[in-house]
Amino acid sequence: MSMHSVLLITAQAAESSMDLLGVHLIAAVLFAIVGILVLFAAVWIMEKLTPFSIVKEIEEDHNQALAIIVGAIVLGISVIIAAAILG
Repeated sequence: MSMHSVLLITAQAAESSMDLLGVHLIAAVLFAIVGILVLFAAVWIMEKLTPFSIVKEIEEDHNQALAIIVGAIVLGISVIIAAAILG
């Protein structure tokens, strides 16, 4: 192999790896947006299904037990979303 062909192969590999990086970055951003939207939808549904206002209970009444439960639910939903994205 001549030096020219080695440089050409190296340049093509670098170009294809940059294209691959761009595709992966776009996919990561799209998955992040979808994951955040699904998380917000889950929290909104949780707020609508409870017979009381979660925000009022946590902010005004300082209900720490409810805050811990909501935090655990959000973490659980986040793990499920991450597992779904990773496939």
